[in-house]
Amino acid sequence: MRVITLAGSPRYPSRSSALLEYAREKLSAQKIEVCHWHVQNFVPEDLLYARFDSPALLALSEQLREADGMIVATPVYKASFSGVLKTLLDLLPERALDNKVVLPLATGGSIGHMLAVDYALKPVLNALKAQEILHGVFADDSQIEDYQHRARFSPLLQQRLDTALEVFLQALQRHDNRQPSVSGVVHA
Repeated sequence: MRVITLAGSPRYPSRSSALLEYAREKLSAQKIEVCHWHVQNFVPEDLLYARFDSPALLALSEQLREADGMIVATPVYKASFSGVLKTLLDLLPERALDNKVVLPLATGGSIGHMLAVDYALKPVLNALKAQEILHGVFADDSQIEDYQHRARFSPLLQQRLDTALEVFLQALQRHDNRQPSVSGVVHA
């Protein structure tokens, strides 16, 4: 199995990238191939000027075609996910997440931003035709300490992350076990 991780923070290190690093470690321990992407992998002008032929964008699109799932992490600014992540997602092909399981992760200054995942990010992921968008994890800044080195999470956040990753792994397994029949109907 292959999973794409996508860090949507314009800064590194960041609290949202710390969540993603934790997820990558957990997935790698389960022998899942993880291909990591960060918005900083893209030339800013390619994103701003919508260069669909950007080498990085083409490489990400190709890896997404071969992937089983994606975990996307973003900070929440002004009640929405990062603008640079939105710009990148806008450049992906219309069906880029077709047949993919997606787990959104987000961080923000207060719990007042927790609905940004459901009302801002999930609709965009749905527009990219994700097969299954799982219940995401939102962490407020107080739940992540020392993210610039080896992040430490509050016990409650740690538990929610572990649960979300277990659900993600189960969804990937369900996805992997589905076999198309001769008629094209998928049987579980």
